[in-house]
Amino acid sequence: MVRHVRRKGVIPPMTWWLAALLGLVQGATEFLPVSSSGHLAVLRRVYESLTGSELANPQFYEVLLHMGSLCAVFIAFHKDIAELWRGFLSLLSSEGRNKESLRPSRRLILLLVIATLPMVIGALLQKQVEALSSNLFFVGMALIGTGVLLRVADRLKSGRKNGKTARVSDAAAVGLIQAAAVIPGLSRSGSTIAMGLMRDFDRQFAVKFSFLLSIPAIVGATLLKLIQALVEGIEPDGILVCLPGVLAAFVTGFLAIGLLRRMAARGKFGVFVYYCLAIGVTAIVLNFALPS
Repeated sequence: MVRHVRRKGVIPPMTWWLAALLGLVQGATEFLPVSSSGHLAVLRRVYESLTGSELANPQFYEVLLHMGSLCAVFIAFHKDIAELWRGFLSLLSSEGRNKESLRPSRRLILLLVIATLPMVIGALLQKQVEALSSNLFFVGMALIGTGVLLRVADRLKSGRKNGKTARVSDAAAVGLIQAAAVIPGLSRSGSTIAMGLMRDFDRQFAVKFSFLLSIPAIVGATLLKLIQALVEGIEPDGILVCLPGVLAAFVTGFLAIGLLRRMAARGKFGVFVYYCLAIGVTAIVLNFALPS
C-alpha cells in the first residue's frame, strides 16, 4: 500500500500514528485556504530527512484520505447536495423540467459542470504536477502566492451574485483557477473563493460554490489515484493501519468547513494570509536547510 525506498538501514513501516498525523494535516488543509498539497509536501520532506527513508507515492493511502474529506463535504452540505440531486432527476422527466421550484438547482448544476471542465487539463498534467511537490522552493512560492490571493480577497466587498444570477463566464473563471490550483502549494479552496469574490459573488455563495465544486474535483482525483494504486498493487493488510488517518481527515475536514464558513461570513481571511506567507517562507528555508 505504501512503498518506502530506504537509503540505508531498515525501512520504517506505516504506523497508525503517522497515518493519523497525515490525516489530520490533509483533512484540515484540504478545505482551509492553506493548500493541503503544500503541507503534505513539507511534511513528507521533513519525514524523509528524519528517518532517512523516502515515502514513495502512497497512492492507495491518498485515496482513503480523500474519501474521508469527501464524506465531510457531503455531510456539511447535505441539504444543498440533496437539492442538486432533485434538480438533476427533474431533467430526466418532462414533468420535472416544468417545475419552477427546481430551476435554480438545475442552473447551479450547469455552473458546476462548466467550472469542472478545466480540471481535465490538470488531469493531463498530473505527472508533471506531482514532480513539482518535491521542490520545496516552488511549493513555498506557491504558498506565498496563495497568501497574496487571500489578501486580495480580503480587500473585496461581498458581491451580489448567487446561484440565480452568476453567469457561465463566472463559473468558467472559477474553474480555470481551480485547474491551476493542482500546483502544489496553491490552495484550491482559497483560489476558487478568491476568484468568486473577484467575479462579484456573494461571500456565502462563493464559499458554497467552492465546496460543491470540490466534490467532482476530489472524486476525479480519487479515481485517478485508485487506478494507479490498483496498477501498482494494493496490500490489504495495511488498510486497517490507515483507518485512523481516514477518520482524522473526516473530522478535521468537517471542522475546517464550519470554520471557513463562519470566517467567510465575517469577510476576513487575514489569519490565513499571514499563515500562508509564514509556511511558504518556512518551505523555502527547508528546501535549502534539509538534505536532498
